[in-house]
Amino acid sequence: MRLQHYLISVCVLLMTGTNALGGDSKTSAKPPGDLSAERCLAADLVLHNTTIYTANDQQWTAQAVASLGGKIVFVGSEQDAKAYMCGSAEIIDLAGKTVYAGLTDSHQHLEGVGRRTKTLSLFGIPTLKATVNKIASWSATVPDGEWVLGRGWIEREWTDEKRFLTRHDVDAFTQTKPLFMPRADGVSALVNSKALELAGITKETPDPEGGKFERDPDGTPNGYVLANAMNVFRAIIPQDTDEYLKDNLLRGLHANAAMGWTQTQDAGMSYRLVDLMKEIHREGKMSHRVYASVPVLEAQERFRRGREQTSDSMFEVRGIKVFIDGTLGSRGAALIENYADAPHNGFMNRITQQALMPVLYDALRHGVQIQTHVIGDRAVRSLLDWYEDAYNAVPTAKWASKDLRWRMEHAQVITPEDQQRFVDLAVLPSMQPSHGIGDLNFAGDRLGPERLVYAYPWQSLVDKGLMILAGSDAPVEIGDPRIEFYAAVARKRLDGTSGAGWHPEQAVSRKTALKMMTIWPAYGAFQESLRGSVEVGKYADFSIFDKDWLSVPEQDILTSQAIMTIVGGKITYRKPAVSD
Repeated sequence: MRLQHYLISVCVLLMTGTNALGGDSKTSAKPPGDLSAERCLAADLVLHNTTIYTANDQQWTAQAVASLGGKIVFVGSEQDAKAYMCGSAEIIDLAGKTVYAGLTDSHQHLEGVGRRTKTLSLFGIPTLKATVNKIASWSATVPDGEWVLGRGWIEREWTDEKRFLTRHDVDAFTQTKPLFMPRADGVSALVNSKALELAGITKETPDPEGGKFERDPDGTPNGYVLANAMNVFRAIIPQDTDEYLKDNLLRGLHANAAMGWTQTQDAGMSYRLVDLMKEIHREGKMSHRVYASVPVLEAQERFRRGREQTSDSMFEVRGIKVFIDGTLGSRGAALIENYADAPHNGFMNRITQQALMPVLYDALRHGVQIQTHVIGDRAVRSLLDWYEDAYNAVPTAKWASKDLRWRMEHAQVITPEDQQRFVDLAVLPSMQPSHGIGDLNFAGDRLGPERLVYAYPWQSLVDKGLMILAGSDAPVEIGDPRIEFYAAVARKRLDGTSGAGWHPEQAVSRKTALKMMTIWPAYGAFQESLRGSVEVGKYADFSIFDKDWLSVPEQDILTSQAIMTIVGGKITYRKPAVSD
């Protein structure tokens, strides 16, 4: 009898926990003596009363999740989660909100996202006239001799004139101050006559390799410059201080977390920015994870330094970023045949094959990932050739055992035969769904109907078994995960309309779209065993919204609200209450 009493006492001591009766982050102990209660299992965070989309095919949905020390310890039912709703755990009743495996933007430029909060933003202006007026107003606040800087103009959205800006639009009010304003694509820009003068650019100046100065009929540069032609102006703009750049990075981190991103993959972060990111990490100020590649100009430094990763996987430097061609909107993308609306087929050689091949050889020997900007079908085909040539040139024993996961960034126009070569060469397509709904406003003019058949071919690539890594290319695009998901599944303008040649059959399912923003980008960063899905043992990264993207009408995806962002079990963003 004494033994029976002892065992009952032990059971009563062990059976403690909480009853989550609603409310946010409420923690309470289970009633003493509740002999039906489960044993208290260790957790420091529990999310429940929710639908969780795990991005794990073996358990696609769940009702609750628990984490401990930044890692997931439980994924399952509301009933089974009660065992973790005890002790010191923070218990969050999500009241029917939806949890997604932590969302990843697989192609972004973090410093640029922060920078655009401090300079003139020309995104979303409906007319050329209004855009010029906004530039004029901003210019009036800039002292004489200082640079007028901004970004984001995009002629495809203007309702009055759909043409590129030139110096003739802005010279009248910028005679005493140089101006440099990249188009939204970031690989073409508007400069004024003062900037041309300071850079020493005249009608006699030849176009640089991999770039172009657009010109007036008499040969004088008209102020619209493409790709490598932008470099001469960047070289004379006053250098940013470390403090300025660090602030931009912090602003970008905070903005991304507020939109629901738990990781961004930075496509070309200089080592100067890398070292500032390390400083931010040491200070504990990272609001989401960052996976970075460095520009090809710093490739030798990358080989010297090797792969770098923090112990908590918040920051990693692994790849090398390369540029091959321009963009479709600027007519700089390299096409096999001429543009349908211009007597040329774009340009390549932002880096030449001769300069790139030694980098590819070294990358194979070191097992370094390559991420290459290609947009036109000629650029895509050439790069596939160069990747294959590199594989053949370097002895197989030097690289066959290495996990390469080389990527093509954007890859907007891919012929059917080259789509298969992605499979054959194990190349990952890193694509931006928002490009595929914005660009289609003018892609028909640039490409003609025949080439539109294989432009932005998302579903065709998925059908071949390829994983598409979905990104935004912010600040080229807004960088909003709602837009990227909507674009992937709707393939329509944001107002719900479509157009001739938009090929709705290339839209993907909602399940596929979620994988494009979760587990597939994790694979593209060699992190699929650490994150990208809601599974026990992985990092507790969650993006929480007030609507279920996998079931609501398409337009409702765009009006959903980010409620909370959790990275490594820590809340890095929480939507303010209405009363706040």
